[in-house]
Amino acid sequence: MLDLSYEPPKPKVIAGAKHDWELVIGMEVHAQVASQAKLFSGASTRFGAEPNSNVSFVDAAMPGMLPVINEFCIEQAVRTGLGLKAQINLVSAFDRKNYFYPDLPQGYQISQLYHPLVGEGEILVDMEPGIARLVRIERIHVEQDAGKSIHDMDPAMSFVDLNRTGVALMEIVSRPDIRGPEEAAAYVTKLRQILRYLCTCDGNMQNGNLRADVNVSVCRPGQYEKYQETQDFSHLGTRCEIKNMNSMRFIQAAIDYEARRQIALLEGGGSVVQETRLYDPDKGETRSMRSKEEAHDYRYFPCPDLLPLEIEQGWVDDIAASLPELPDEKKARFVTEFGLSEYDANVLTAETVNAAYFESVVREAGDGKLAANWVINELFGRLKKEDHGIDESPVTPAQLAGIIRLIKSDAISGKIAKDLFEIVYTEGGDPEVIVEERGMKQVTDTGAIETAVDEIIAANPAQVEKAKQNPKLAGWFVGQVMKATGGKANPKAVNQIVSAKLGL
Repeated sequence: MLDLSYEPPKPKVIAGAKHDWELVIGMEVHAQVASQAKLFSGASTRFGAEPNSNVSFVDAAMPGMLPVINEFCIEQAVRTGLGLKAQINLVSAFDRKNYFYPDLPQGYQISQLYHPLVGEGEILVDMEPGIARLVRIERIHVEQDAGKSIHDMDPAMSFVDLNRTGVALMEIVSRPDIRGPEEAAAYVTKLRQILRYLCTCDGNMQNGNLRADVNVSVCRPGQYEKYQETQDFSHLGTRCEIKNMNSMRFIQAAIDYEARRQIALLEGGGSVVQETRLYDPDKGETRSMRSKEEAHDYRYFPCPDLLPLEIEQGWVDDIAASLPELPDEKKARFVTEFGLSEYDANVLTAETVNAAYFESVVREAGDGKLAANWVINELFGRLKKEDHGIDESPVTPAQLAGIIRLIKSDAISGKIAKDLFEIVYTEGGDPEVIVEERGMKQVTDTGAIETAVDEIIAANPAQVEKAKQNPKLAGWFVGQVMKATGGKANPKAVNQIVSAKLGL
């Protein structure tokens, strides 16, 4: 059973700090909706296209152009909400968030402030096998992305690419329930995993399809508990937002630096100013971007071009019925159905393709634990060494299952199996055929093994006397027999015969 009693580590020992402090973190994750068309136009969302080639008249804010909601984007957001066990609001509305930026041609962003599509939900964040933290989701609202300003192509000019303008985003807003850098990275990792299982966002952080704004504040011990009792944010200290984080490593480093910066300010008699900051990975520090705006600064008002969005419960129910098995459920099933450890189940369910590969092996091999061992240790280990994904594996599930069946039938030993795996990995082929053609079958004839044991014993009388004095030295004879038989003798049979011959 999952243990939710985990108490997160609190950063009470910080270099240079005079007092104990606790970290409080909330996150706003922007996930690009997996859709071929944008939120309010039919323009393509293809990444890597020529600049300004995926731009419709609506995206470019041409006069008289009106937005039309892409139903599939709304379905993907509902699907995400259901996957996070969140409330789906049957009535929601779009608002205009007004601000000027060169890559925002409308002069405003169509978003949802007052009436979001998705309400409160939750995520179980895996901290270690069997232990998780519950992080509450406050809301998910749907909005359009801005374009991209490019500043490094000319020393005197900046350029604007509007390909991303109008792409549908889901902004997933957490409560300030995260308490440390590692936990923040674990939260984003788990959220990304769920989105990929749902196929609502590809989670590609390198392309900017998943990025996080991290709100960081520090408070004295006991203040967080007061916040939990009163829901009064003033107990948590003044927060600063670190924008556009697209790396788990950078998220942790930025939080660590920002916490130390705020503590140094407070202990030096100063105060923390609420603002938006950027993380500089080269310097390993955050720097001020702008003072933090409140909602009134954006002059939000209902979007006059869009009626309130009304959806039917039956439509939501149909989406719920089509949800796949999600990571927590799949992991629990792997533990109970295949007898796997929490750790192995966690590794195998990290990605849907990993889980699918493993289950294909089990269907043909029929041994969950042995299959998990070979998939994780041999296959994943080799692929990681070569920087390949499971989709690039030269060993098919059927081939790996064939190796496992040969082990189970005692046709080959574990050592021979590793040699066989290397052949299949580099050359391909049917494992059973390879074993037959290359004479790799394990020697199970006890008569032949006994003959080999007798020869080794007869040739090493001094070693026999030592083994009788110290039974642990019997392993030397086992090794010599395995060497004499080219590693083909059944190790279990060799051990039994050696022990019997030596009278141990």
